This record gives sequence, structure tokens and C-alpha cells, in this order.
Amino acid sequence: MRRGQCKIEWPTIRNVVRFLNEELRIGKIRDASLNGLQVRARPNGALKRVGFAVDACISTFEKAHKLGVNLIVVHHGIKWRPQQDRTLEKKREAYLKKKNLALYAAHLPLDLHREYGNNIQLSRLLGLQNLHEFGKYHGIKIGYAGTVKGTISLDDLATILKKQLKTTCRVFRFGKGRIRSVGVVSGGGGSVLKDAVQERLDCFVVGEIDLATHNTAREYGMNLLVAGHYATETVGVKALRRLVGDVFGIETVFIDDVKDL
Repeated sequence: MRRGQCKIEWPTIRNVVRFLNEELRIGKIRDASLNGLQVRARPNGALKRVGFAVDACISTFEKAHKLGVNLIVVHHGIKWRPQQDRTLEKKREAYLKKKNLALYAAHLPLDLHREYGNNIQLSRLLGLQNLHEFGKYHGIKIGYAGTVKGTISLDDLATILKKQLKTTCRVFRFGKGRIRSVGVVSGGGGSVLKDAVQERLDCFVVGEIDLATHNTAREYGMNLLVAGHYATETVGVKALRRLVGDVFGIETVFIDDVKDL
């Protein structure tokens, strides 16, 4: 079911989960995240309000509980393979079960979705045209690349990100002064910088980078706009929030948490 079609008659947790699994192709995309419903609520049916957030952490759960949410949809869930911190996973799961909160996670399936994903949403926010899939991550093209209308300065491109995402955008002027072609990968997408170099793009937009990525961009002459891991991955869950609200006719809320990272 897509935007504009009839609403599903019964907005239950089960139905929302089934809908998201199908829309995001959860079972078809390989990922370190165990995507889908990670923690169940009791009973697995009643739905009050759906919350959408970037990260599954206690502070997000506390805000969700205060807002009367009983299903939380996040980008970064609590179950991963391999799991780096089993103690923290158990602590978070225990809180969710105590408060009777269900948790749904969509990591790579949300990054790369062609309509509601982080990277297509960022590309549209920047006004990019002639879009094509870009940037391989574990064998999957996860981002998008395209062109602006005419050319734009690096600072003006950064200003769009700052205003639209309400973020601090770091500007690294390693290449051309006027920008036409741009590659976009949200979050920690620095590992695909070489793809931007190979495509001879004028600028690479990413959420966060490490020192090695910084030095690589400098030596290849690639402009970088680093807009924050958190900020660049709010756009996907916000797009999902609108979709679920429209399809199911239920109340939804975006749960804002960490900033400036």
C-alpha cells in the first residue's frame, strides 16, 4: 500500500510491522543490524501512538514512554550481528519490556530506500537532479549522486544543510570552488569516499568522517561537507513517520534526542 491509497482498517502493531517489512524489503537486504521487530509489546496488537527516532537508547525510550508511544521505529536498533555490547542490549531490552514498548529497527533498508531513505531524502533536500545510485557499502550501492542546477558555492551548499537539518556542517575545501556534482551518503559513510573520487564528483556530503577519510579527501582534492551522523539520519525516519501516519491514520511523533554528533 502506498500514499494516497485506502488506509488499513486495523492500525495494530502487527499490521504496521508487516507493512514496514514489505515496504523496506527487510528480508531481502543483508545487514549487520537484525532489522524488523526487535522487541515485542504485550499484547502484540494494541497500538496507541507510533514514535520515530534515530537511535534506540534509554533516553529515547524515556521520551517515548512520556509521550504515550508503544511502538518505536528507529534507524539504529539494539540487536546486531556481531553484538558489541551484550550488557547494554539487555539493559535496553529490559527497559522496553518494563514499559511495554515495542521496538522496530531499519538500518541499511532505510538508508538506501528509493523513496523514504536517508540518502534520497538528503539528495532531494539539496535539490539534486539527474540522480543515480552511488557508493558501494558491503557490495550494495547505498547513496545517491546528482547535479545541482547550474553551479553553487560550497558554502551555499553547506547553508542548505545547516538550515534544513538544523545542524552544524563542517566544510572542508579540498577541491573546486564552484560545485555542480554531489555524492550523498548519510551517517558514517566515509568509507565510500573513493567512489566519489572515481566518479570525479565535485563534493561529497556525509554524516561523519574519521581522520583517514579527511586525509584521503585532502590528497584527492575532494570537497567534503560533514553534516553530522545524527542529523543526516533524521530525514529517513521522518519520512517513514509521514508514510505510516498517512497509511494507517494514526498519531505519530518524531522523538528528537542526540544533537551535534
